[in-house]
Amino acid sequence: MSERRKIAVFGLGSMGMGMARSLLAAGHQVHGFDLNAEAAKRFETFGGAPAVADKVAGDLDIVVSVVLNGAQTRSVLFGEAGIAPRLKPGAVIISCATLAPEIARQLEKEAHSLNLHYLDAPISGGAVKAAEGALTIMASGTPKAFAAAKPALDATAQKVFQLGDAAGAGSAMKAINQLLAGVHIAAAAEAVTFGMTQGVSPDQTLEVISQCAGSSWMFENRVPHIAEADYSPRSTVNIWPKDLGIVLDIAKEARFSAPLAAAAMQQFLAAAGSGLGDEDDAAVAKVYARNAGVTLPQKP
Repeated sequence: MSERRKIAVFGLGSMGMGMARSLLAAGHQVHGFDLNAEAAKRFETFGGAPAVADKVAGDLDIVVSVVLNGAQTRSVLFGEAGIAPRLKPGAVIISCATLAPEIARQLEKEAHSLNLHYLDAPISGGAVKAAEGALTIMASGTPKAFAAAKPALDATAQKVFQLGDAAGAGSAMKAINQLLAGVHIAAAAEAVTFGMTQGVSPDQTLEVISQCAGSSWMFENRVPHIAEADYSPRSTVNIWPKDLGIVLDIAKEARFSAPLAAAAMQQFLAAAGSGLGDEDDAAVAKVYARNAGVTLPQKP
């Protein structure tokens, strides 16, 4: 194990909680923070240190931000009660939220003005991989930022891609991933419900297509949720209007047409607007099923 570090994790949702527990398992002292006080208390039951930012900020070596978006990241780091101004020089911020590359560059500049390191480090792999310490991290930042972040990266990631020596490249790669992931989830839901109109059950589609060229990681991961009528959230519908919105904002700035991302975005918006926002993102299939007049598998 690398030398024990004092670490704060902001955002104890399914991803942040998994990362925080992986850091604990690696032997680090970890303080967990969340707007939901119950989440922070639950983390303490796993062995996490108390959430007392005022008392520990100056001693922290690493801050891991696993919040929802760029606005929340800025608030946690540089807002009225932000942690960054209270960190010691040389501490590193690992920013894991999906956000626009330009925002990542701005946050890095602000961190550097305080003599802090900043790693633009979006994550992929889902809650299961987070809990296993086996995430994929798409990171960019200075060599010193990577060195300072290494103990946390080693504890939480199976693979770390080093994509450049300045913030922005990590967030750009995450946008590429989210474009593909969102389109693949929507396409899998479309394919399954299309099959149902032809008398092919979701179970049959899953069995056959998972062995064919039309398969994808998202198809094989999400279609079982549909076939089993299990929409307990691993990754929610509400994530996709946010993440595909970021993709489309970047595309607009680049004057790049992204019609498939836009089409997937409309399906997730329709699902969220139908009250499905907090369900597993495979629930986008319910939009297709409703429009096609077919009945998806139901729980017994």
